[in-house]
Amino acid sequence: MTVNVVKLRSKLADTVNRVAYQGERVILERRGTGVAAIVSMEDLALIEKLEDEADAKAARKALEEMKRKKLKPIPWTKARKQLGL
Repeated sequence: MTVNVVKLRSKLADTVNRVAYQGERVILERRGTGVAAIVSMEDLALIEKLEDEADAKAARKALEEMKRKKLKPIPWTKARKQLGL
């Protein structure tokens, strides 16, 4: 389902119900281009789980590379300073 952002106001309750209870995914458009989406909580949980798994895989890969190259980790205080945090 696609909804124009301007027209969403008049359809918001119906749109939320379709997402929440029927599992629809809604693409929000502005000038004919998708700019955002509304998804169910179940879809959001799945997206977040996939992101967490990808992050964990990247972390394992980085640790393996550090071990292979015999690199030492950078202390968090030093990393924060280097990043300007």
